[in-house]
Amino acid sequence: MSLVISDDILKAARLSPSEFRQEVALHLFQTGRLTLGYASQLAEMSPKAFRQLLKQRDIPLYTYDVEDFELDLENLRALGRL
Repeated sequence: MSLVISDDILKAARLSPSEFRQEVALHLFQTGRLTLGYASQLAEMSPKAFRQLLKQRDIPLYTYDVEDFELDLENLRALGRL
């Protein structure tokens, strides 16, 4: 599938085509819609370069929330390690 973004939109956003792809990829990664691999492909960057971009933007590579913590606790209890 191809998507054409008009020059007017790029100009209004003050972004180059490359920057636009990166912004979309960052957003989709941050919201959990794309994996690191797919997001880096969309941004047309290597995974290593995309990870560096995440670091520059203070976007965590992994999210670990309360639900994850509670699930880990539950699993540790089930294994008898707590």
